[in-house]
Amino acid sequence: MIRVRFAPAPIGHLLVSGARLALANYLFARRNGGEMLLRLDDLDAERCRPAHAEAIARDLHWFGIGWQHSYRQSERLELYQDAIERLKRDGFLYPCFESEEELKAKQEFRRKRGQPLIYDRAMLRLTDKQRRDAEAGGKRPHWRFRLSGRTLEWKDMVPGQRNAALSSVSDPIVARADGSPAAIIAGVADDIEFRTTHIIRGEDSPGNTAVQIELFEVMGGGLHTPRFAHLPALGDSPSSSGRPFGSLSMRSLRGDGLEPRAIAAVLAGSKADDPPEMDQLAATFELASMAASRFDAARLLQLNRRALSDLDFAAVADRLPGGATEAFWLAVRGHLDLLKEARGWWDVVAGSIVPPIMDGDREMLIAAEATLPPEPWDGTVWANWISALEQATGLPGDALLPALRLALTGEDSGPDLPALLPLIGRARAAARLGFAVA
Repeated sequence: MIRVRFAPAPIGHLLVSGARLALANYLFARRNGGEMLLRLDDLDAERCRPAHAEAIARDLHWFGIGWQHSYRQSERLELYQDAIERLKRDGFLYPCFESEEELKAKQEFRRKRGQPLIYDRAMLRLTDKQRRDAEAGGKRPHWRFRLSGRTLEWKDMVPGQRNAALSSVSDPIVARADGSPAAIIAGVADDIEFRTTHIIRGEDSPGNTAVQIELFEVMGGGLHTPRFAHLPALGDSPSSSGRPFGSLSMRSLRGDGLEPRAIAAVLAGSKADDPPEMDQLAATFELASMAASRFDAARLLQLNRRALSDLDFAAVADRLPGGATEAFWLAVRGHLDLLKEARGWWDVVAGSIVPPIMDGDREMLIAAEATLPPEPWDGTVWANWISALEQATGLPGDALLPALRLALTGEDSGPDLPALLPLIGRARAAARLGFAVA
């Protein structure tokens, strides 16, 4: 069975860049009849917070992404310690006593001489006596995985053929001096136990991937090495400006009134005119399309407008301004790029706005106020009013519309006035027409 995982570190809110990787894994699993796991990489106790983990789960659910199983790495330390001990026993790890300061000094020494910035394996020359003396002096070693030095080749599912010489990569630290596991061995141990078949993630260096492949071979007995797919960072279109889209939080997009369907369509590289539902998106999903996609603000807003126009009142009632009615939502929903724009239109129909002074349309607006029908108003009020105003001014309705819209709403475009006028009501309409000619 196809099995993938999304593995965020709960150190903050879920960013768009992370949501994109979650979406890639979810759609890939759905397309291939597989499963997705949620793994919380929370080994860094100082930075990771349960509240962040809960927020990430909420954002994923809002985005429409589910999973078959979830787990926290902080609850699986015994598994990682067992893996470390097996690697020690089999001779794949060696102890190192250099402090962080000593390692930095070594790197600086090599940098100044133009040498590769890789670990020099000095601790492999450590004698048993030197090790005993170091431990007797209170030092505790960290442990490195000894790489084979061979050149590895593999086919990535996105960029294609790749290779890396392990002789040019530092032996990775897999266990710290305090005994805690490093992220690399924890991740490999988890993927082996849960039989992850594909690792779909963001860009990584070939050297890092090669190290993981060798760990999979050693720890899994050569029986389990997942396929890798590395997605390039989400690029912004040339017309985009401001903060990169990938660095925004999903929470902020939700607060702005962006719909999950629109975001998913843009991130997945969908070419559809209407944002597809998740099932539709999964049915045609291709990693290559997602890899080639770029963020386009104009397209996102266009798709979001289409998504909002499909929502009934019940789906948005709790996100609309207090007091907003179904009639209001039906009037404005096809004219919003972002749901938060509904606030401004609610002010138009239920609040106080100040239209501009319109001296050039003075006579027509005076006639408009004079011909306002008496209440109660229903869906026929606009047609009745325009008919009376056309007779009073001799002007056609199309010529009357721009000035009436500006005077009644303070805007030169927006929802249809026949739908807005009954919501505005006679008192507000008369006051605004009067102000525009004051």
